[in-house]
Amino acid sequence: MQERLQKYLARAGIASRRAAETLITAGRVKVNGSIVRELGTKVDGAKDLVVVDGKPAVAPSEKTWFLLYKPPGVVTTLKDPQGRPTISDYLHGVPSRVFPVGRLDYDAEGALLLTDDGDVANKLMHPRHQVRRVYLAKVKGDPTDASLEKLRGGVRLEDGFAKPTDVSRFEKADKNTWLRLVVTEGRPHLIKRLCAAIGHPVVRLFRPSHAGIPVDGLKPGHLRELTTEEVKRIHQISEGKGGADPALKLPPRRHGHGIGKDEPEEEAPEPPRRSEGGPRQRADRRERETPTRS
Repeated sequence: MQERLQKYLARAGIASRRAAETLITAGRVKVNGSIVRELGTKVDGAKDLVVVDGKPAVAPSEKTWFLLYKPPGVVTTLKDPQGRPTISDYLHGVPSRVFPVGRLDYDAEGALLLTDDGDVANKLMHPRHQVRRVYLAKVKGDPTDASLEKLRGGVRLEDGFAKPTDVSRFEKADKNTWLRLVVTEGRPHLIKRLCAAIGHPVVRLFRPSHAGIPVDGLKPGHLRELTTEEVKRIHQISEGKGGADPALKLPPRRHGHGIGKDEPEEEAPEPPRRSEGGPRQRADRRERETPTRS
């Protein structure tokens, strides 16, 4: 199947699409022995030989899908100019160049899909396809029925009117309440702004599943590849044929700082673990293990 050259290079893990365009226009890419500078050029990975700076560029024949339990305090990007932890710290060993399907807030946690299938990812993210996004939000206090009814009717935010498709109480805590909210758009900080609009700010935000794939069984910072059946389900959901949402479970209890710190009795989860054996971790480990010479 033919695809644009820059897209093929991105799937091959050479560079992002934008960076791949720069490689092409600079004359650093050859297709079947000829330099190609046209950005509209299409190639077929099964038939064409693509070479970048003298080295073959081979893209995987099948699309790959992964599910990450994104911990709080991690940016949903592959690079961060501020030097904060990013999801790339958890992707060691992933053979292809994958990217996140949408985003989770820096302090939010839960299910995050990653893939190299741009077409399906765009369908999942685009509001036109009305893909359900289910969240569990722990909010301060105990919202009244009137407040929840106001939220169900929609509220006007600074960037326009927003209306969840479903709102309900999920579980009552001592001082706070877990709400279940379902939306079909991905505006920045939407859940937090919706809850703040009724006077109950979010103290912890959890996404239990993404496109129908639950994060059950994963610990914060852990990653797994999706099964064939799960990938089929994602394709169905991207086409508007999704079934019922998975059963909801609260995230692991935690003790710590920042969001959720109002409940000191909670147990500490396993610390967010970066992928074992990555370059940064190996360097740190060598530095710790190397004996000091006198």
